[in-house]
Amino acid sequence: MYTIVALYHFTRFPDPAALQPALLALCRAQDVKGTLLLAREGINGTIAGPRAGIDAVLARIRSLPGCADLEWKEAQSDHPPFGKMKVRLKKEIVTMGQPDVDPLAGVGHYVEPKDWNDLIRSEDVVVIDTRNDYEVAIGTFEGAIDPKTDSFREFPAWWEANKDRFHNKRVAMFCTGGIRCEKSTNYLLGQGVEQVYHLKGGILRYLEEMPADDSTWQGECFVFDNRVSVGHGLVEGPHELCHGCRRPILPQDRQRPEYEHGVSCHLCIDETSEADKRRFRERQKQIALARARGEEHLGGHCAG
Repeated sequence: MYTIVALYHFTRFPDPAALQPALLALCRAQDVKGTLLLAREGINGTIAGPRAGIDAVLARIRSLPGCADLEWKEAQSDHPPFGKMKVRLKKEIVTMGQPDVDPLAGVGHYVEPKDWNDLIRSEDVVVIDTRNDYEVAIGTFEGAIDPKTDSFREFPAWWEANKDRFHNKRVAMFCTGGIRCEKSTNYLLGQGVEQVYHLKGGILRYLEEMPADDSTWQGECFVFDNRVSVGHGLVEGPHELCHGCRRPILPQDRQRPEYEHGVSCHLCIDETSEADKRRFRERQKQIALARARGEEHLGGHCAG
């Protein structure tokens, strides 16, 4: 059994590069795989491995400057979610492209999962999903607004174009694990929005704690590991990943004429050139050869 941990923490790392080698070496020594991002603003990532290994890595992260109160979310999997371990250096641990945004300076009001339904059902509250369009497509909260963004970097421009729609409204926002809301709520506070709220622990904590019968969640939640999606109780969902575009698809979508394993699906068939598709086919050939040699080619992803 593999323990999967999604984590993030905003803190000040004066020299994140100095932290990278020891953290990577520990993960490898403990057979922990996935991806961790380090930046001057903190740490973000999703990792998986044996219980003892995960505990050792979490202890190391909690010993880093300002990380003693690190929080994380756990899940279990029968199969390895990642094939290798990466510790990467980034400008931001979640990319928004707004240099003045600083979650350490202040964020919106945290809302516990048990209080979330009452908040978003209030007539003076607008609910905004801060995730990417492909994530929203497979599940969201009832009544939530989908900004239809391709990446989190597009959120500020969307807000600027739409903010007049939300005049005199309280704004409630949510994302997968909470990290995008740390930045988006700080951004809205900087834009003069006075009453901003976000779901503490994100969708994952809500699905873990809220019974399905009491839930306002509709569909599945996209996750950044090989489970692809989860539902209530964090039970693995039915979705698979198109390895051409990295979007979630259902098993029946593999029967559609646009689907070619590792190359395309009905969502991306018209988005790539024939040259791209030839390159993807060659990639799939190399992956098959590597697996025949007993090697894995699974990537890592980070928490949202």
